[in-house]
Amino acid sequence: MRKFLMFLILVPIIEICVVLLSGKLIGAFPTLLLIVVTGMLGVYLAKTKGIKAFQQLKIAIERGQAPGDAIIDGVLTFVGSVLLVLPGFISDILGILLVMPATRKLFKPMIYYWLRKKMKKGQIILMQK
Repeated sequence: MRKFLMFLILVPIIEICVVLLSGKLIGAFPTLLLIVVTGMLGVYLAKTKGIKAFQQLKIAIERGQAPGDAIIDGVLTFVGSVLLVLPGFISDILGILLVMPATRKLFKPMIYYWLRKKMKKGQIILMQK
């Protein structure tokens, strides 16, 4: 819990510092323009990619396949889109990495590792019919 609290405190401070530095380097208007454009891109991607991920999930379920990859892709894409909507450049960089399929693949092993760890501790239980 302490790590999460430190994360909630440090990330906004770092984001503000990076935005202020960017404003000093490239100017206030270009900085604000970048923040607005990435926010709009995030909203657009959340809508389009979210619908696509839901359709892939539906297709996997209809075929009787485990929708593991479809769910993880959908969640990572959604999280990336939300990060793009948030103001700040660090969140934008992470959001772009999560939205792009080529770089999203780099995050999947970490998610699977985290899920396996939670399952071993009994914090996540899978039920099959």
